[in-house]
Amino acid sequence: MRGALLDIRGLSVHFFTPEGIGRAVEAVNLSIAPGETLGLVGESGCGKSVTTLAVVGLVPSPPGRIVAGEVRFLGRDLLKADPEALRHIRGREIGMIFQEPMTALNPVLTIGRQVAEPLVAHLGMSRADALKKAARWLDRVRIPSVEKRLGAYPHELSGGMRQRVMIAMAMICRPRLLIADEPTTALDVTLQRQVLSLMTGLQAELDTAMLLITHDLGVVAQTASRVSVMYAGRVVETADVRPLFADPLHPYTQGLLQSMPMLGTSRRGRLHEIRGTVPAATDPISGCPFAERCPSAFDRCRQEAPALEMVRPRRKVSCWLFRD
Repeated sequence: MRGALLDIRGLSVHFFTPEGIGRAVEAVNLSIAPGETLGLVGESGCGKSVTTLAVVGLVPSPPGRIVAGEVRFLGRDLLKADPEALRHIRGREIGMIFQEPMTALNPVLTIGRQVAEPLVAHLGMSRADALKKAARWLDRVRIPSVEKRLGAYPHELSGGMRQRVMIAMAMICRPRLLIADEPTTALDVTLQRQVLSLMTGLQAELDTAMLLITHDLGVVAQTASRVSVMYAGRVVETADVRPLFADPLHPYTQGLLQSMPMLGTSRRGRLHEIRGTVPAATDPISGCPFAERCPSAFDRCRQEAPALEMVRPRRKVSCWLFRD
């Protein structure tokens, strides 16, 4: 994508284990424009989170290793950046919201200190000034009784309040890109809506791009402008949100959408299910990784893996059904 803020090309991340080489991410291509929201969706274990860990240099090594690809952020390849440069980019230029704030927050540090820390580390603010700004941001993300919460510890806050704290920490330095990894999974439906509204509101105000990782297609429909679908470590389809929901091309995307409960429609009976299971990351795959579960597969699908290519304007799919 021309003018992309984040441009991932041919990214492959492997884990070297006693059971064999786990190909968690294989030749992934993604791009995000400034101010855009890209939803990255797929079943648990498909490689979504590993992809984002590779972007910010947090793939655990050993056993993980980035074996191929480029991750260009503002034109700079982050895979070639030294650890000190990456530490400056994380939290300053790229903010991160994690799935479970109870494990992401430090249990022995106060909320005020943790929200203020990015300002001290990245902007050189004094701790007193940073604490004042942290209080303003806690109020901004709708934390009640801010002065009391500044001295509280993570276990003293509810799950929804902890997630709001994570949003404040991620956004307080006004990053160019926000990576949100399953930010609403641990919340009930009401809190999910509130947190998504808060995130998108701040994103629009600060003109921040967002990479939203989720397995919830409903969240993507509400939040993202474009979506990439991952399966077994590979991107199998990329499209704008509305065309993808209206007319999914890849059989896996079709299966995902058909497995969603649809209120207010004529659909009745059992939900559709995708037969079979996702192949293990250590299993050798010679063709399309979805071939053994695909109702439309033919011989070529099992022998040769299709590349992700443009088949319609602004639509890419990795499937032999759409080739000449």
